[in-house]
Amino acid sequence: MNAEPLLSLVADALKQAGLEAVLIGNAAAALQGAPVTTLDFDFCFRDTPVNRRKLAVFAKRLNAVISMPRAPVSRMTRVECDDTGLQVDFLPDQAIGVRLAALRSRAARVTVGGRQVWVADLEDVAAGKRKADRPKDRAALYVIETTLKERARQARATPDA
Repeated sequence: MNAEPLLSLVADALKQAGLEAVLIGNAAAALQGAPVTTLDFDFCFRDTPVNRRKLAVFAKRLNAVISMPRAPVSRMTRVECDDTGLQVDFLPDQAIGVRLAALRSRAARVTVGGRQVWVADLEDVAAGKRKADRPKDRAALYVIETTLKERARQARATPDA
């Protein structure tokens, strides 16, 4: 399945809502060239009252519902649309241990379906997987670290122009 149409809708809704967020997790890793898969999109955002209101606008644009499935253990907010199968998780920057501004300073602006989305640097995705340290994160981490090593090897093999 090609996730581009759904990610394009997400990027458009983020823009319409004025919500600043950076794509993290396996979707970010895949867009950065790592051969990983995922069924959802994870974003880091600043958890403020204003951004909570923007999150509601975001969900409305997608005809989706908002839930906090892991409360009170986690402050993750999930936006789901049953019609499209879309699932978008928003994790507060405080919860993942990195400020959104720092994450964004290393992120790449990627065009998906004519829309732009901030995508976390692969090193930041790897750091997040290390911190989460769940079995599924450890499995993805191996693939992400292998991708990073291959990039470094290719960079060394390419003569400076």
